Amino acid sequence: MVDPSLHHLSRLTAVELRDALASGELSARETTAHFLSVIEAGNKQLGAFVTITAEQALQDAAAADGLHAKLNREGRLDELPVLHGMPTAFKDLTDVAGVPTTHGSAALEHKAAQEDGALAATLKAHGVISLGKTQVPEFGLTAYSENRVAPPSRNPYSLGRSSGGSSGGSAAAVAAGLVPFAPGTDGGGSIRIPAGACGLVGLKPGRGVVPSGAGAGDAAKLVVAGPLSRTAADAALLMDALVPRNEAPDGGYLTHVGRAPEPLRIGLSLDSPWAGAYPFQIEEEALDALTLGTNLLEKAGHSVTEAGIRYDNRYPEAFTTAWTAGVGSARIAPQREALLTPLTRTFRRRAQQRSALKVNEALHFLRQFEHDTVTQYSAWDVILMPTLAQTPRPIGWFTGGGHSGEQWPSEWAGDADEDYKRQCEYAPWSSMVNVCGLPAISIPVHTTAAGLPMGIQLIGRAGSELQLLQLAAALDVSFDR
Repeated sequence: MVDPSLHHLSRLTAVELRDALASGELSARETTAHFLSVIEAGNKQLGAFVTITAEQALQDAAAADGLHAKLNREGRLDELPVLHGMPTAFKDLTDVAGVPTTHGSAALEHKAAQEDGALAATLKAHGVISLGKTQVPEFGLTAYSENRVAPPSRNPYSLGRSSGGSSGGSAAAVAAGLVPFAPGTDGGGSIRIPAGACGLVGLKPGRGVVPSGAGAGDAAKLVVAGPLSRTAADAALLMDALVPRNEAPDGGYLTHVGRAPEPLRIGLSLDSPWAGAYPFQIEEEALDALTLGTNLLEKAGHSVTEAGIRYDNRYPEAFTTAWTAGVGSARIAPQREALLTPLTRTFRRRAQQRSALKVNEALHFLRQFEHDTVTQYSAWDVILMPTLAQTPRPIGWFTGGGHSGEQWPSEWAGDADEDYKRQCEYAPWSSMVNVCGLPAISIPVHTTAAGLPMGIQLIGRAGSELQLLQLAAALDVSFDR
């Protein structure tokens, strides 16, 4: 039974919770038990978790308390791991030892992972306690977290709407207070999109900054791991565990996150490499967020001017080729192919029909696109735009299913190409950042009249992760629910 006096724990920032655990004010066991009770109470409605690993989490918490007691007796509490006893969760694309990894797909056999994947191993070594696995789209392919494995991940601000994807379950869990923070992975917007939808700070680090975030079979080097959190300081704390000490700023990210950066030249751009293939409309709420974000940045001493960016119109085809190449080679038994969602099945078939030469041409083009785009961005310190072009979308909106119940029907109504088009119109400023290998952050700045969060995205230069976190801290916009 959880002590009722611990109910405030979900309102603590991750940094505050870390300090309480490190000092011994809170034990890892009582903290873990509290968050497990919150998950039990809220997840059925939210759909954030696919698997809850309560028994293992409590065992790990007991071990963490044992370590704390030992180090305390020996006067060595300064040797505690940086995230000692901190509860979190991993998206269901990341292997966690002893827990099935569904990859969001009913077409796979869901066997327990033999060992931790690199991301889980890194964070566990720094002291985190995993409470379970969170909802994702099939193979992480989409900007919404709905699949045939479990109920859709819903937005805590409006349960009829999506929490985004592919780190949608993790974002919903953080925003609803089911965990204090969580790692996400981002190959085309999968941290920033759900952060924007759920009113969180979501940082996509630059290519190679977080070694454990890279994915096998990612020929275009798009995927990187990063934090989802309620504050910039909490994101900085998680970065201190994700980034090797010798690669991080002196003293770490958290030490410096509260320092305001020097005045920056910020280029505001609504241009998108998807505009030619999928002309999109920007909703008023997204423009309102951009205006508010611009005003906050100018008030903080930065100059914001319009930036005209030209993108090569061959980008959509090349990105789509690279983005979907992996699903073409996924090991799926022929008799289970019919269990794939229509979007995955369509893009898998196309990937299998595509020649290796075509894929190599796409990868070569994307490297040239990276060079050309980074060169244009370099005229400014930071590039600014809305995170999303539209408010969080209703559950079922992308697939055309319009289904809002707990489980999906056996046949989805949606057309794969219409689904993909809608995603590109919803998040037209995400994927090119992955292609360029640059860091980018989504920062919540606005609440719509309907109570939905909207954010801005800032794209920095290579190596500017700390600067982006400092900008987020300086804006200091709270989206506590």
